[in-house]
Amino acid sequence: MNKIIIKEDVMPSTEELLYLYNDVEWHAYTADKINLKKAIDNSLKVVTAWDDEKLVGLIRVVGDGHTIIYIQDILILKSYQEQGIGSKLLKLILKKYKSICQIVLMTEQTEKTVGFYQKNGMAKVDDYNGVAFVKYN
Repeated sequence: MNKIIIKEDVMPSTEELLYLYNDVEWHAYTADKINLKKAIDNSLKVVTAWDDEKLVGLIRVVGDGHTIIYIQDILILKSYQEQGIGSKLLKLILKKYKSICQIVLMTEQTEKTVGFYQKNGMAKVDDYNGVAFVKYN
């Protein structure tokens, strides 16, 4: 991982985003490339991981930056996973927003994803006797 460079607020091109999101099979995002680019550009914070000139990872945050943030996306190219890049990105965001009382993230419930977020200091909402609601269109 020594060759990976982390960059804050560097907005990848549409083509770089499409390659990354398609690689991890997040096709709901890539179906509308204009909205994907707008979503990234209008995020509260974007942190990217680069191998030379190649975008290999991204984390983005939405929210007000004062009372709540939502970690909207965290994704790493499949061939770069399991190298600590995702943990580095997540820890950077958690440190930057450590004074925020509500840090929210929603993901699929698989052993891999639950383990990843728990090892990085996050807890399931039901650990706080809470419940989350969602509406997908």
